Amino acid sequence: MSYVFDFHDAQDYERWLADEKNRMILDLQQRLMVGMMRPGVAQSILDIGCGTGASLMPFLNKGIELTGIDPSPYMLDAAGRNLGHRADLHRGFAEDLPFADNSFHYSVIFLTLEFCDDPRRALEEACRVTKDRLFVGIFNRFSLYAAHRRMMRLLKPSVYSYARFFSIGEIRRMIFAHLGKVPLEWKTVFQLPWLPSELTHRIESTKMFQSSPFGGFAGITADPVPRFRAFPLALKCRVNHAGCSGERVASCAGDYQNEQ
Repeated sequence: MSYVFDFHDAQDYERWLADEKNRMILDLQQRLMVGMMRPGVAQSILDIGCGTGASLMPFLNKGIELTGIDPSPYMLDAAGRNLGHRADLHRGFAEDLPFADNSFHYSVIFLTLEFCDDPRRALEEACRVTKDRLFVGIFNRFSLYAAHRRMMRLLKPSVYSYARFFSIGEIRRMIFAHLGKVPLEWKTVFQLPWLPSELTHRIESTKMFQSSPFGGFAGITADPVPRFRAFPLALKCRVNHAGCSGERVASCAGDYQNEQ
């Protein structure tokens, strides 16, 4: 079963967000997400593992239909306070979404896969309910930040004791295994995890920094569009030309030319 955040986890996260430096980190992550998704007015977004609603906040008051789902009632209570009636909130797990196929234009998995019991299944469900674009935000396994978190959880238990860190390559392989070679893009931020400031914020927003595979936070988008492969088929046709009888394999174009 996936790790479900309890009352104390929800309180700890809200206290974490109360710190200005931490809000700058979240803002950097949110800007990357919004820039890669580019949703339009009158479209819909599902946030899978919405938590306190922080990853839906950038889309408020933009004419977008917002939906969030999370297994934790305590996180949903916080999301209800933060979002009010501007988002439709549901309780449920990422591996079993209670929505029909292609229900949403966009879906977001923002720092959620780390706590899923079956991340592959969670991605498959996200692709199933998404029409246009899926955004996956992860703590990048190959980053200083993830290394720091892995070390700290050995010294002091926290929610990260239950987290599994992924690489960009792992997410790409899981998506391609389910959808095939669909259009996919990735970027990273948070290269300098211990120096959050306005200057580093501007540096992290540059294309050069975001193309690094070692940023602490990685954003991956995939467009779950159908792909078809066409194969030429040989048609078995009956022909009645002089001197010919029976059946032979012929192209329709060839028979058409012979009949003219």
